[in-house]
Amino acid sequence: MTIKLLSCDAMRPDKRAISRTIEDIADDVDSNLATEYTDILLAGSPVEIEVSFNESSAYRALRKLDIDYELVE
Repeated sequence: MTIKLLSCDAMRPDKRAISRTIEDIADDVDSNLATEYTDILLAGSPVEIEVSFNESSAYRALRKLDIDYELVE
């Protein structure tokens, strides 16, 4: 399943928590790439990640961080 991360609406986004979450839920994403994705997301550009394991917990983690997302077919 591909998820497009659209934006982060948190008042004070926690870059480390966002990066760690992306690294945990996305397939084939290491810490450096997760940090890069986090920077792109917080700059206002969407990021696409591939999730194949435990999708419901991935959605929950994204909502907890106030990250807006959409499912891509």
